[in-house]
Amino acid sequence: MPRRRQQRPMAGSGSDGTEDSDSSAEREQTNSSESDGNMVKRQRLTRASTRLSQSSQDTPDLKRAVDHDESPPLTPTGNAPSSESELDISSPNASHDESQAKDQTSRDSDKDLSHRPKRRRCHETYNFNMKCPTPGCNSLGHLTGKHERHFAVSGCPLYHNLSADECKVKAISRDKQEEEMKAQEESNSRHATRHQTPTSKQSRYKEQVNEMRKGRNSGLQKEQKEKHMEHRQTHGNTREPLLENITSDYDLELFRKAQARASEDLEKLRIQGQITEGSNMIKTILFGRYELDTWYHSPYPEEYARLGRLYVCEFCLKYMKSQTILRRHMAKCVWKHPPGDEVYRKGAISVFEVDGKKNKIYCQNLCLLAKLFLDHKTLYYDVEPFLFYVMTDADNTGCHLVGYFSKEKNSFLNYNVSCILTMPQYMRQGFGKMLIDFSYLLSKVEEKVGSPERPLSDLGLISYRSYWKEVLLRYMYNFQGKEISIKEISQETAVNPVDIVSTLQSLQMLKYWKGKHLVLKRQDLIDEWKAKEIKRGNSNKTIDPTSLKWTPPKGT
Repeated sequence: MPRRRQQRPMAGSGSDGTEDSDSSAEREQTNSSESDGNMVKRQRLTRASTRLSQSSQDTPDLKRAVDHDESPPLTPTGNAPSSESELDISSPNASHDESQAKDQTSRDSDKDLSHRPKRRRCHETYNFNMKCPTPGCNSLGHLTGKHERHFAVSGCPLYHNLSADECKVKAISRDKQEEEMKAQEESNSRHATRHQTPTSKQSRYKEQVNEMRKGRNSGLQKEQKEKHMEHRQTHGNTREPLLENITSDYDLELFRKAQARASEDLEKLRIQGQITEGSNMIKTILFGRYELDTWYHSPYPEEYARLGRLYVCEFCLKYMKSQTILRRHMAKCVWKHPPGDEVYRKGAISVFEVDGKKNKIYCQNLCLLAKLFLDHKTLYYDVEPFLFYVMTDADNTGCHLVGYFSKEKNSFLNYNVSCILTMPQYMRQGFGKMLIDFSYLLSKVEEKVGSPERPLSDLGLISYRSYWKEVLLRYMYNFQGKEISIKEISQETAVNPVDIVSTLQSLQMLKYWKGKHLVLKRQDLIDEWKAKEIKRGNSNKTIDPTSLKWTPPKGT
């Protein structure tokens, strides 16, 4: 290129080297030399652009830059240059205007670079600072078999004495079973009221389940006990206890399915950002003389939630950060029972009616406490439109919280329960049925038909189905007429007709015949229920309507 530049001064002189040439010829030659110079410049720019486009396809250099986590300087086209010389596409003899354009482009490029994020490798989307707290775990795999990594004990295969491959195999098996059950349910739902008798397949399956459960109470052998003890001494609380041979394989598989489903729900909440595993979820609470493990996330203030352990006064429900603060609080707390009016008392069991408008702080604390054990609860702070009925068990130290339910002061859909909870330390003792029975007792006094608000939690649905079954079988046992009317059952029990029909269908006591639905009185189920009642004896876990001192609130 420099050799062509040297020919430019020779273009203006004559071929013989004299100065008496014509001026017009000189101007013509000068214009010709300038056009040649411009042609050379365009050729240089074209060659530089060609090299620049080739450099954009030079992937190995770009790959090396990404592997070193460095962002190379960009050219005005937005591509990374393949060599240092390609950063300047102008020649030393370029015009002043072109140099200004180059400087301006370079400044714009620097501005873009200052705001452009660095290239990141694909694996950097994971946060490697998070690690499973289980000792010896590399955070790979997931209990559900559907995720590559986990960051909490709830999804750790090692904690559950499984491997990542075993979890994947179990996930495939669960998916197949769920598809088969879904297809079966869709087939049954089309003729739900016409085919009440179990199919041959269902009968065979029930026999298989009964056969598998026969060895449930056989107990552990000596070698198995030694194995369980050795496992507990080796790992302590860092691993789940060995569950094999404790119950039937069928029940153990049901438990594994429930674990996987709960782990999947927690993983969804973690991905959505609603909870942060290990740092923003309360694990345990100290409540009276009990230490309770929590089940779900509750929106306590962040400075309390990140502690992992909460200390709650069992009478006023105030929450604190340490046991020292709780001890000082209990020394001067004057509450020994819930606020509000005591509307029921029989023996040690009492029920207090608490107005959410009059006792707002107590009801808010009660809702926050309940959310630790309920999945579908969404009401925490807007408690004014609700009445809370708190059941307690009294002793010489005070009235201890057993459970509660809330209901709207004015429900347009006649819901008699909005939220219901039995505290974990009082579960499986009959208190849940007492709360449900008390809610229907209030509906009877109000001369209304009631039903719980949906959706119900898993445990709540089990409790309500058991209660409805018991109410219907008791009604059938005492019924002496010939024709049973669902409307009459609803009026006498205050149970919604929809709930009555669903319960009759589950008991196979509803049949469709000649265009009508008939209620069948199955004596075998009634006799079975009566035998359980006699075996249970005179239990004090029942609601006595004569002990209720309550009138429906007016003007609320």
